[in-house]
Amino acid sequence: MYLNKNISNYFLILFCIIPISYIAGSAVSVANILLIDISFIILILYHQDFTFLKSKTITYLLFLYAYLIFNSFISLNILEGLYRNFGFLRFIILFVAINYFFLDPKFYKKIFKFWTVIFIVISVDVFFEQFSGSNLLGYSYGDRIGIEGVKSDRIVSFFKNEPIVGGFINSFFLLLFGFLLHQKKKNRILFCGGFLAICFLAITFTGERSSTIKAFFGLLLFIFFIRHLSIKFKFLISCSLIILIVFLVLNFRFLNIRFSSNIYSIFNNHTIYFDLYKSGLQVFDNNKIFGVGNKNYRIETCTNKVKLKNDEKKYYYCNTHPHQVYIEFLSEHGLFGTFVIFFLLIRLVFSKIIKTYYESNYLKIGTLIYMIFVFTPIIPSGSFFSNNLLTIFMINLSIFYAVDQKTNVFKKNFIK
Repeated sequence: MYLNKNISNYFLILFCIIPISYIAGSAVSVANILLIDISFIILILYHQDFTFLKSKTITYLLFLYAYLIFNSFISLNILEGLYRNFGFLRFIILFVAINYFFLDPKFYKKIFKFWTVIFIVISVDVFFEQFSGSNLLGYSYGDRIGIEGVKSDRIVSFFKNEPIVGGFINSFFLLLFGFLLHQKKKNRILFCGGFLAICFLAITFTGERSSTIKAFFGLLLFIFFIRHLSIKFKFLISCSLIILIVFLVLNFRFLNIRFSSNIYSIFNNHTIYFDLYKSGLQVFDNNKIFGVGNKNYRIETCTNKVKLKNDEKKYYYCNTHPHQVYIEFLSEHGLFGTFVIFFLLIRLVFSKIIKTYYESNYLKIGTLIYMIFVFTPIIPSGSFFSNNLLTIFMINLSIFYAVDQKTNVFKKNFIK
């Protein structure tokens, strides 16, 4: 793979600003990805390199795309999910582009170094907002109304009015930790530990319960994947993490309220998520085979608030999605679509777990753990096919394949 230096630098900038564009908003993020896609299509047409089309990985992604197009035409409202389903093509092109450029370690190392700095700044900003009441740019969570209908006490950081910064850090910190572990520099372990600590604490201090739980267990799983560590040392680290979480929850009032109130609500069945889950399962019960269609959950629950079945009233809870990925798949895609999606996810992700463990490629391990925990049962989650979550998931999936010459779809044409 040989590229003109100006072209290489152009794509380098576009990839470097992916996290910044994501923070700037959905429109900016989509625009950046489309710019990468269009530029890459022009480049690939110029070089006439279409060998990636022979990859089974690309076949699986195209099959998923074909299913989503089919899903559009069996939806309650065809136009509602049409943009989302047809727009999935941009992620396939992004996947190919990342594979093309990231096969060169020198290229992706520059990007990950830049991303590391970005996430350190974001983590510091989380601490600043937590202890001062507003972030470095003056944004504050004080005026935001949460899903429970009351003022939110969660950190927004640079996201201004969305409390998703914990999930955002959680999406990349293990990937970047894996990258840093591969660096052969002095004080590597010290820097890796510092980066891990600042990111994990930042996630915890956001007050995002789901993200904190996923980060905690994700970190434990990452430690398990590090094969050269002794069982005794892994056990020591695991115990230290548990003690740290307990200490923080007990000694910081806002964390105590966030986590203890959540546990109380679960045992007393008073949490709003139970209503969302029940509603989602009722949508599935009324649309078992194909579901209501991608992005049609709101159409079903907000326009048909009461369903009658067997002379028994079944109430829907009006919302954009049921806030749990499995229930989302069942309600919007039914048994057929859920089977298709999970078949492809098994082929693309879950079938690689054992092999990744033995490869000890920490970059791949970081991305793999994130993708695994996207599908954590019971714990609330965002909508999988929304632009925000799908963008991060596809970036992690792309990097997972791209940084390994054995799985990269351009592996046969690689020239150092």
